[in-house]
Amino acid sequence: MNKLIRTCYALLGSALLLNSVYAAPTVYIPLGSGNLVIAVDAKDDSITAQFTGVVNSHGLVATPDGEYLIAGSLTEKLSEPGQPKDTLNSTLFLIHPEHGHVMSTIPVAGGTHHLAITPDGRYVLSTHGMRGLVSVLDMQANKIVREIKTGMTPNFTLVTKNGKYAYVSNSGSNSITEIDLTTWKVTRLLESGPAPEHMVFSPDESMIYVVNPRAGIVTAVTVKTGKILRSYKPGGNLHSLDMTEDGKTLFVSSKKDEKLIAIDIKIGTMRSQKLTPAPYHLNIIKGTNKLYISSRNKPIIWVIDQKSLKVINEIKLPAGEGHQMVTVQ
Repeated sequence: MNKLIRTCYALLGSALLLNSVYAAPTVYIPLGSGNLVIAVDAKDDSITAQFTGVVNSHGLVATPDGEYLIAGSLTEKLSEPGQPKDTLNSTLFLIHPEHGHVMSTIPVAGGTHHLAITPDGRYVLSTHGMRGLVSVLDMQANKIVREIKTGMTPNFTLVTKNGKYAYVSNSGSNSITEIDLTTWKVTRLLESGPAPEHMVFSPDESMIYVVNPRAGIVTAVTVKTGKILRSYKPGGNLHSLDMTEDGKTLFVSSKKDEKLIAIDIKIGTMRSQKLTPAPYHLNIIKGTNKLYISSRNKPIIWVIDQKSLKVINEIKLPAGEGHQMVTVQ
């Protein structure tokens, strides 16, 4: 009898382990002009929650444990006459998904474009294009603790897995800024191609792939040397990109050509899928074979099969448009 009980417990434990291993992730998506952040169950692509109380949220990150979301607003309040330029005129929103609401707001100088978070969840970096800087939110202090000048019109930030460095694309000054996150000092300027915006690391973080939207190219930059190794030309008015977990395929959206492009990194060949209208932000949904991509001009998210590039589902948004998505397992 004892042996039978032990066997049952073992089978139950295995089932629970399998459920935890294969549980579909949750994808959080800020809806910009819709003034919402939503949660999507990646198993069936259903919207499971809506978080109100945010204003024009474009950038979004999650703490590593998934307990908190931090959303940034692109909207700046009108300045009063005579106010200094560093007036705290915009907002970061701290959301607790389990509780279902915005728990606190953090004042910040300048509208926030994109966000990044350190691997320990301690610091959130926001790009402020109109201010030429990155601000740093200390999650423990619940306030902005420093501002770092990077270059003209900073757009997107990557943070290394070891938490030692951040890389910021400067759209207005054709460069990528390297920041030492131990000293919070700028240490290098890397090449980037013209007017760089969204970026993604290769899996081993030896390369940065950066979108140059107006030039219609994706530039591959070697982190060690800071030099451009190669470039790809997938189409006009590019916007976002992401890379498969094996590092073999790069996905890029083209608003002008209205298509999703898959680039074979090694040999440079490309495949594409027509998407109308205006494919915009995109994200690999890790642990699945799915890719989520929003439309700039319609409240939908296309769900794409990574291998075939076929649309396998559509998520109808309650309002607005999808921006910087974050996946929590």
